[in-house]
Amino acid sequence: MSDEDAVDAVVSAWHRERPDLDLTAIGVAGRMGRLALVLGPAQERVFGKFGLQRGEFDVLAALRRSGRPYTLIPSELSATLMMSRAGMTSRLDRLEKAGFVERALDPNDRRSFRIRLTDKGFDAVDAAMTEHTANVSELLSGLSGKELGLLDDVLRKLLGYLDPQP
Repeated sequence: MSDEDAVDAVVSAWHRERPDLDLTAIGVAGRMGRLALVLGPAQERVFGKFGLQRGEFDVLAALRRSGRPYTLIPSELSATLMMSRAGMTSRLDRLEKAGFVERALDPNDRRSFRIRLTDKGFDAVDAAMTEHTANVSELLSGLSGKELGLLDDVLRKLLGYLDPQP
């Protein structure tokens, strides 16, 4: 098996045409982009088994991670998932219609709602998370534990530089 991949072919062609450029970062970014294209659909298939899209899974997972009573206000969900409140509203509408969450008036602020994970939503997100974890572990099984740790460290550093949010 050759160690070269499709990104090497692109970088090689550019190097031939523009030998004056250092194309190392282009190769890295190209591989990260290709990985996203491979990993995304493989993860979506798992979420689909549970009647969820990735964004809906993210909402349920945020509620589940929040701990008992698995309740957050929409602005907390929007901030956690880094999305607009309008986008969050449409996700919540779909999840409520499916019976995964319910809205209730916030007893501390009657102008606001609290979003609560239902029993059905709890069961769905736990099952999806179990399968998602196994799926991602299998997808990354081509790397040793040490390599995964190194990759995680490098990606954390890069994200900290590009997106310095806690």
